[in-house]
Amino acid sequence: MYIEAEINAGRIRGTRENGVAAFKGIPYGADTSGENRFMPPRKPAPWSGTRDALAYVAQSPQSRVGFGRRNELEHFASPPDTTPESEDCLTLSVWTSGLGDGAKRPVMVWLHGGAFSFGSANSARLDGTNLARRGDVVVVTVNQRLNVFGHLDLSALGGAEFAESGNAGTLDMIAALEWVSDHAELFGGDPGNVTIFGESGGGGKVSTLMAMPMARGLFHRAIVQSGAVIRLRERERAAKLTDAVLNELGLGRAQLGDLQRLPWERLLAAVEPATKALGPSPWPLFDRYPFGPVVDGTTVPRQPFTPDTPDISDDIPLLVGDTKDEASLFLSQDDKVWEGTLTEAELRDRVAAVAGAHTDRVIETYRRVYPRMSPAERLIATLTDSNFRIRSLLMAERRARKSRAGTFMYSFAWETPAFGGRLKSPHAIDVPFTFETVHLLAPSDRNEQALALSAKMAGTWAAFARAGKPDHPAIPHWPAYTTERRATLILDDDCRIENDPGGETRALWQEIAQNV
Repeated sequence: MYIEAEINAGRIRGTRENGVAAFKGIPYGADTSGENRFMPPRKPAPWSGTRDALAYVAQSPQSRVGFGRRNELEHFASPPDTTPESEDCLTLSVWTSGLGDGAKRPVMVWLHGGAFSFGSANSARLDGTNLARRGDVVVVTVNQRLNVFGHLDLSALGGAEFAESGNAGTLDMIAALEWVSDHAELFGGDPGNVTIFGESGGGGKVSTLMAMPMARGLFHRAIVQSGAVIRLRERERAAKLTDAVLNELGLGRAQLGDLQRLPWERLLAAVEPATKALGPSPWPLFDRYPFGPVVDGTTVPRQPFTPDTPDISDDIPLLVGDTKDEASLFLSQDDKVWEGTLTEAELRDRVAAVAGAHTDRVIETYRRVYPRMSPAERLIATLTDSNFRIRSLLMAERRARKSRAGTFMYSFAWETPAFGGRLKSPHAIDVPFTFETVHLLAPSDRNEQALALSAKMAGTWAAFARAGKPDHPAIPHWPAYTTERRATLILDDDCRIENDPGGETRALWQEIAQNV
């Protein structure tokens, strides 16, 4: 059935099914094309009459190149977003079981993944119906500008007018959270109890918001899934990337007006060659987003979690963790890994790319700790730890030493039998469990164990959003993370607490990363 609501910009029409109201594709910002390109977001123009909010409408222009087999596998849990790419993409969607009922439900705001460069909130696996019902929470999913549209830093060229261009997409998230604060009560939510959560690049967005003074008061809990950010790019590197984009487009440093008038397709086409021209980061394991937020001293005044944690979020309770085999998704495009034929020599070459002078120690440690693993399996374990787990651990360790609020560490260890079990527990497999959309998984995954774990995970995440502590009857007591115990919740068919899982490899990567 249809249902209507009155928001600040006008009246919207959504649907109600099985007690949950859904409003999709609500604009929280104006079209960002033309003179609005690279500018801070502006409020949408009000409309007369009733605007349909029945379906997703657009996604930010996407920059996805060179993903090989991963592009196929990444969507095995959900069909891809087929909405048009557009600069008129500042939309969000809301699910609630209590429209206008005066209740004070927790509000959970999801920031989608995609390395600040691709992805959208318009995915079937991000449908908030089941999570809203399970936890009696208000669920909001957000689209914002990405890649060159959200993070081309023109501040050194355009002066005050373009001062915030490198963080335009970051400011979109602030605008979305302000919209949530203004409208939470209308949807039966509590503007004083907002949780931001996200996976992969979405976890990076959560990490960034935790270091932003203008986000203070707009959220009160945080969940970082497989996306902890320790470092972001700095002004010098951002300026080099901007020069590379202008060079690719054949524009001079004084032609910013022309840059705003170009068709968006031309701008998007410059992303890949400009990124290649930029070259690797001096912090390859930590500064991972060529087009991402920039530490500009104002909007993002400091690095998120180095050398310590930001004071402004020390009182924000945090869940942080990863999946057990993150790297299996990324290595799925490597035929030798996918087929299990990787040799010891080839393993060394791939490990050397991330371990450098520490390669011998890393190789020997993983051979000793995992004696029954093949070279391909040890590479997955090594790159999972070096590219994901170490960042989550550094975030948890630094918060444990300083934060006034609890930090809770987890590892998602459920293994998918899809694709012959090759992926095990890959990057992004936890997302449909978070939203209780496991019915979209491969047929082999739609079993009682998966459904039960999804109910536990969604219920625990909602409980954390409600109280700032992940106490839930379906899981054992989950203690806060400390440097003495390092308690970690293992999310699997048998949920359990383990102290310092993988302690030897954890200590190795912490030593390697000690100067970060």
